[in-house]
This record gives sequence, structure tokens and C-alpha cells, in this order.
Amino acid sequence: MSGGLYAGRNLKKDRKKKKWKSIDFARKTLRLKEKTDPLEGSAQAKGIVLEKRQLEAKQPHSGMLKCVRVQLIKNGKQITAFCPLTGAINHVQEHDEVLLEGIGGSESGPKGSLPSVKWKVIQVNGISLNELIKGTKKRPSK
Repeated sequence: MSGGLYAGRNLKKDRKKKKWKSIDFARKTLRLKEKTDPLEGSAQAKGIVLEKRQLEAKQPHSGMLKCVRVQLIKNGKQITAFCPLTGAINHVQEHDEVLLEGIGGSESGPKGSLPSVKWKVIQVNGISLNELIKGTKKRPSK
């Protein structure tokens, strides 16, 4: 540790070097999240539903979780998204355009017993999934 009257430059240099030992600083500076994330760092993204599927919950929970396989419009990547709330999967059909957002588990990861599912459906064909389930709005007829 350098100290003394003219040690400012060395202190600054040491601090700059030690910052890189922090994983959070390195990931943020090198923009690793944007490079690995299918949504490319954005909060929401649109996609086309390819298929509906059921995933089995991880231990200690049991049950079939209703999910959809979605191809993102912006980059063509395929991801699995969760359909929250009871009966939500009934309002989503193949080839629908859906809006996705992160579920928001710990450190933007999967939440609870969802195996590797980090996104959820919030809109179907421009209409909120909550409103479709409540019945306040109907699906647009094509």
C-alpha cells in the first residue's frame, strides 16, 4: 500500500486495477449481459409463438407449468416463456404475436421452480393477458 504526500497517482492506479477483480464491474463494463441475453439488454421484446408446451416443475414442487416456445422478431432466437395466471395458456395460440418481459428472479434468473425459464408473456396480439383472462377485452378476430 503506497502512502505519503505524493501517493495519489499510485492509489488511483491500484484502485483501477483492483476494480476488475469484481465480477459485477467486469460484466457491466464488458457488457456481457447484452451479449448473452436473447433480449439483447432490453426490458421487453416481441416474438411469434411456435408451440405450446408444458414443463414439469423442479423439486420440491409438483405440477405442469404452461409455457410457450417463442421466436423473437428482433434476432430470430428461440426462447421458452412462461404463461402466468390460471387459464392464460387458453388465450395464446400458435402464430400469435406476444410481448415478453423478464420474470425477475434473483439476479434476473429463473424464478422459483421454473427450470431455465426467465421470461413471461404479458401481451397477446397487442392486448394485455390480464384483460383477456378477466374478460374485459376479447381476442381480435383476424
